[in-house]
Amino acid sequence: MNVVAPERQFEPTSYHVKKSPEGAALDIRNFNLWYGKSQALHGIDMEVQKGEVTALIGPSGCGKSTLLRCLNRMNDLIDDLRVSGEIMVDGFDIYGPGVDVIALRKRMGMVFQKPNPFAMSIYDNVVYPLRVDGITKKSILDETCERALRSAALWDEAKDRLNESALGMSGGQQQRLCIARGIASDPEVLLMDEPCSALDPIATAKIEELIHQLRGHYTIVIVTHNMQQAARVSDNTGFMYLGRLIEYGATETIFSAPKKTQTLDYVTGRFG
Repeated sequence: MNVVAPERQFEPTSYHVKKSPEGAALDIRNFNLWYGKSQALHGIDMEVQKGEVTALIGPSGCGKSTLLRCLNRMNDLIDDLRVSGEIMVDGFDIYGPGVDVIALRKRMGMVFQKPNPFAMSIYDNVVYPLRVDGITKKSILDETCERALRSAALWDEAKDRLNESALGMSGGQQQRLCIARGIASDPEVLLMDEPCSALDPIATAKIEELIHQLRGHYTIVIVTHNMQQAARVSDNTGFMYLGRLIEYGATETIFSAPKKTQTLDYVTGRFG
């Protein structure tokens, strides 16, 4: 039976976030986004805690992936897009004048829904970000490749086939390879847009285990439709609905005792 979503009445966002001792990695302040005349994000305020995992949940079309792509300005590629508000990183607004977008994206590793390895060897996939930066010294490339593959829990499976095409790997291996490529240049933040949506349960479990291992080394923001996954892997969870951040707090509270009725209705399956 389909259940009608709650009425579109929006109160101020409820915040009860688990704070990191290291403070915030990202500070989003009254952020709005429009596609032409259509507003997709409304007054988003949230601090993404450094070294922790933040999950964004909500029904399809609520703005989760749109917000995620704002964090490394991937939405810049869309025509007729405009924004207002601020997204602060280390005291500067990433949408401010004169920002080097390429340098920003090096600080924000990105993993997409579907694995997207390049049509080249496993080794060349991992070290690709370094070669783009002009690094050619073999010892540095070799060290980075091993470090990144170990961090992505893929070294033992790939060390004897580094020169083979990445396209010959399984889907789960390809996604871990993309994570290795994403962290090869040692970014500060790892953005993950439904990284398990195209994977089977076994591969999904490996990615979730990897997220636990990367916690603390990187700040991770993950968009997921899988609420059980959000509950398993994240420290804080933001619930979004119709382009608004309805509630943002410690994950255990979001799923066991949310402050907002809309959040409760969503996590208990009454709509969405």
